[in-house]
Amino acid sequence: MLSIIVPTLDSERPLARTLAALVPGAIDGLISEAIVADAGSSDATAIVADAAGCTFIAVEGRPGRRMRMAVTKARAPFLLFMRPGIVVDANWVGEARRFVERSSAAPCAAVFRRGTSGRATLREVWALVADALGALPGPDQGLIIPREFYNALGGHAEHATDPEADLICRIGRRRLTTLGPSATKILD
Repeated sequence: MLSIIVPTLDSERPLARTLAALVPGAIDGLISEAIVADAGSSDATAIVADAAGCTFIAVEGRPGRRMRMAVTKARAPFLLFMRPGIVVDANWVGEARRFVERSSAAPCAAVFRRGTSGRATLREVWALVADALGALPGPDQGLIIPREFYNALGGHAEHATDPEADLICRIGRRRLTTLGPSATKILD
């Protein structure tokens, strides 16, 4: 059902944490595959991806290009974009499955609720306030989107400064669902 796509650059430790949090989805059968789209890491990112059973592709250029290339390799009808270092709550699988099952006919997408890392930083508190006021979610909340809707939107913009934020902006608030489980950036 879901192809996981993670863009990386020298992300061995954060990638390992993100992939570990996604294991329940693989065990449940929700995740069909995981693709790591790398920009030329010099650390052990490729080894971590291989050990986790991910497809590893090296793509030079901007992040938008890497994401688009990864989508062409993906086989599942739904895509889950995750940044390395983002860890989702253990109960994410059920909520994600329900979203996928009920959204196959509508052009919509979902993000996870924003979490905080232990003692919330001022930046995290500000982001939570912005969320409460209806601001668009950020790429650090993950993004589940039907492949057809992704393609209809034109995918990630290759030349955008932050192609993930740009894509969320083009989706728009009214077509985004916030799932109950949280996504938290884990700092090393």
